Amino acid sequence: MSSSAPQHPRPADGHRLWSVDEHLADVLGAVRPLEPIELQLLDAQGCVLVEDVTVPVALPPFDNSSMDGYAVRTADVQGASEEFPAVLTVVGDVAAGSGELPTVGPGEAARIMTGAPLPPGAEAVVPVEWTDGGTGGGAAAGMTPASAAPEQSGGEVRVHRAAEARAHVRARGSDVQAGDLALAAGTVLGPPQIALLAAIGRGTVRVRPRPRVVVLSTGSELVQPGEPLAAGTIYDSNSFALAAAARDAGAIAYRVGAVADDADTLRSTIEDQLIRADLLVTTGGVSVGAYDVVKEALSSIGSAGSTGPGDGDADVEVDATRIDFRKLAMQPGKPQGFGTIGPDHTPLLALPGNPVSSYVSFELFVRPAIRTLMGLPESEVRRPSVRAVLKADKALGSPAGRRQFLRGAYDAESGTVSPVGGSGSHLIAALAHADSLMVVPEDVTSVEPGTELEVVLLG
Repeated sequence: MSSSAPQHPRPADGHRLWSVDEHLADVLGAVRPLEPIELQLLDAQGCVLVEDVTVPVALPPFDNSSMDGYAVRTADVQGASEEFPAVLTVVGDVAAGSGELPTVGPGEAARIMTGAPLPPGAEAVVPVEWTDGGTGGGAAAGMTPASAAPEQSGGEVRVHRAAEARAHVRARGSDVQAGDLALAAGTVLGPPQIALLAAIGRGTVRVRPRPRVVVLSTGSELVQPGEPLAAGTIYDSNSFALAAAARDAGAIAYRVGAVADDADTLRSTIEDQLIRADLLVTTGGVSVGAYDVVKEALSSIGSAGSTGPGDGDADVEVDATRIDFRKLAMQPGKPQGFGTIGPDHTPLLALPGNPVSSYVSFELFVRPAIRTLMGLPESEVRRPSVRAVLKADKALGSPAGRRQFLRGAYDAESGTVSPVGGSGSHLIAALAHADSLMVVPEDVTSVEPGTELEVVLLG
C-alpha cells in the first residue's frame, strides 16, 4: 500500500477537454511509492533498493588463482624454457574450497585450480599449458582429474615459461574492499546486482516491492482465447496486453479477464480484487454508450458501502471512492477515468476499450504510475523519447486541438521514423509491428515527410 494517503483527483470541470499533461500530472499526484519491505534476494529482483549496502568483507576474501596450473615461487621458474624447463617437486593439490594448504618451498610447486586460495610460499601461478602437467611429456592441454590420477598431486612437473610475481593471481579485495559502497539506495536490482549482494553475503535486502496491478477488461462480447467464437463476439486481447505491459513496467500483474456488461457484477469483481491491488486498471466501458458500465458501476461503488460475494464474509467497506471520468485532448484515448477507490485509496485508471487506445493510454498514464509506485527516479518513470525525421510517402493528417499518437517504426541509425498501419484505434496488427509512438502536437494538423517529430520509444 502507498506510504501516505494520496491526493484525490481534481473534480471534473464540466465538459472541458483535459490535456495529456494535465491528466498525467493528476495521476502521478495521487500515487506514492510503496512502503519498503525486507525481501529474499530472488524476490527482490526488479525492485528498488531503499538503503545503501556496504561491503562487510573484501571480495575476493583471499588471494586466489585465476587459472588451472601450478602455484610456484618466481625464483624457481626464472629463465625457464621448453629447452631448459624448471623441474619442480609437486607437494600437493589446492582445490577451490581447500582448508589446509601445503606450503610451497624452494624448488616446489602445488597443483592449483581456478578460484583456489594461493598457498603459503607461492608467489605466482603458471598455467598448466606452460607445463608438462606432470606427465614428463610435452606441453599439457589440461590437468588429469584428481579422482582419476591422485598420484599426480605429487611427483615432478616441468615448467616451460617464467612467471612474474602475482601472475595469474586475483588479489584479495581486487573486486571490492570491506567498507566500500556496494550498491546505493535507488538502485534497481537486476541479475548483476543480485549476484553482488549474494557475493558479499547478503541473504535479504530492503526494497520497495513491485506493485500489484489488477487488470480487468469489460464487455459481454469478449471471449477468452482458446474458446470458440459465437456470433458477435471477439477475443479478449486487452487484458492480456495490459497485464503483459504491467509486467514489462516492473509490476506483479493479475489478469482478471473479461467482466460482462453488468454494473453489479463489475462492482462485485472490483471489490473482490481490492485486497490484492496496489493499482487497478480497467479497460472498456468509459465512453458515452448505453452499455458503458464502468462509469455506471464506479459512480456508486462507494456510495453506502457494499458487500462482496462470499460465505458470510464481512462487508467490504468501500467508502473512499472518487472516480472522475473525463475527456482528453488526444487521439487515440479520448475517454479516460481516474480516481482512488476503497479505504486504502487504491488508485484506479479506467482506460478505453479499443485495443490501441487502451495500450497507448497504458503507456502514457499507467506505466508512469507503476514506476512511481516502485519508487523509481523521475528520469525512469516515463518512456524515453527522441527526435526523428518522418519518413513517409505522404503527409500525415491529425485532428486540430488533439495530441495524436501514431504507431511508428524507428530507425536509430538514420534518425528516421516511419508510420506503421493506419490511425484506427482497433488496428492491433499494426501495433504489434510498431516499436514507437510518433507524437503530433495539438496545434499541428498535417505533418509533411521530412518533418522532425517527437518519438516515444516503446522497446
